[in-house]
Amino acid sequence: MIEIKEILSILPHRYPFLLIDKIIELEPNTSAKGIKNVTINEPFFQGHFPGHPIMPGVLIIEAMAQVGGVLAFKSADVSNNVVYFMGIDNARFRKPVLPGDVLELQLTVTKTRGTIWGFNGKAFVDGKLAAEADLLATIVAK
Repeated sequence: MIEIKEILSILPHRYPFLLIDKIIELEPNTSAKGIKNVTINEPFFQGHFPGHPIMPGVLIIEAMAQVGGVLAFKSADVSNNVVYFMGIDNARFRKPVLPGDVLELQLTVTKTRGTIWGFNGKAFVDGKLAAEADLLATIVAK
């Protein structure tokens, strides 16, 4: 398990844009599973949507990308580098993510080529698919 303190040492993101709380599984070069506890205190709920809070789909994708970033960083075992999100394909949103939900983010490596990483990401709430996408990332020097 990777706790928040270590995640902060890997990812450059900070509040309010750090969207993962912990990594509960990680198999280098293969897959990772992360958790985002969604609370009503999230700043995006003020405007998305007043009286009917729903986590924006783009932030669900960003949370997936952050889990992928930790997976790539831990797999490549590089220091003084950062992982950048490069692309997204085949994004689909299946069910709304609401305050109180625990978002489980599952990333599987689909390809690696040099510093480029491909992932298939899935987000679940209570075992039900909420979103999915194919993502690309790269590792670059800080």
